[in-house]
Amino acid sequence: MIQPFFIALQFLTRMPVNISRIPDDRSMAYSLAYYPLVGLIIGVLLAGISWLLKDSPAILSAGLLLVSWVIITGGLHLDGLADSVDAWAGGFGDRERTLAIMKDPNCGPAGVVAIVLLLLLKFSALYVIVETGDLMVLLLAPVFGRAVLLLLFITTPYVRVNGLATAMTSHLPRKLIFLVFVATLITAFFLAGTGSLWLMLMMLLIFVLLRVLMMSRIGGMTGDVAGALVEVTEVNVLVVAVLLH
Repeated sequence: MIQPFFIALQFLTRMPVNISRIPDDRSMAYSLAYYPLVGLIIGVLLAGISWLLKDSPAILSAGLLLVSWVIITGGLHLDGLADSVDAWAGGFGDRERTLAIMKDPNCGPAGVVAIVLLLLLKFSALYVIVETGDLMVLLLAPVFGRAVLLLLFITTPYVRVNGLATAMTSHLPRKLIFLVFVATLITAFFLAGTGSLWLMLMMLLIFVLLRVLMMSRIGGMTGDVAGALVEVTEVNVLVVAVLLH
């Protein structure tokens, strides 16, 4: 079962991963179970970068940390956020028009504004986190951002017939995915204590709100809205952690 892990690592990051053979549908589906682990790897890298920059000015460290975050993930979920916001703004409530705009590779003004505002919020939160030295938040934000995808996939239908996630949804090990999700929350609680409960609550709240929007507009999810969910979850975890601190 090592190939599903490498599939998840290759898809969610820009780390050099060499998969010897084309993954089958089952391996693609099982790769979802490793998403929280990949999130932890991202978090460890971010915490390590923050530690290396501990003697630098906080504002510079926050900027470099944000740039590193985008480079590690390749901006994959930012693209989903931009496409989703463009589609919601330009779809005018129509399902087919919304889905069509999501497939358009061009980024409209609404998508650009969404990316700018989200990165601004991330930078502001990272600036405070760097000043306080709370590296645990840097671990939890990427983990929760990817763990919420497990909940999304086992509760929400995928609306595209031949989309990127079609193979994953058709062979999804739902019981395993749910157990991994629960295990992720339990592990986060033991690592971060009661403070993590508020972050979990925020993750679940964001999930419920965005899922309601997905179901009401397009009747399910796409890869783009999944990416948007990751970004919105991450930034909200960071902001809530700063406010609680």
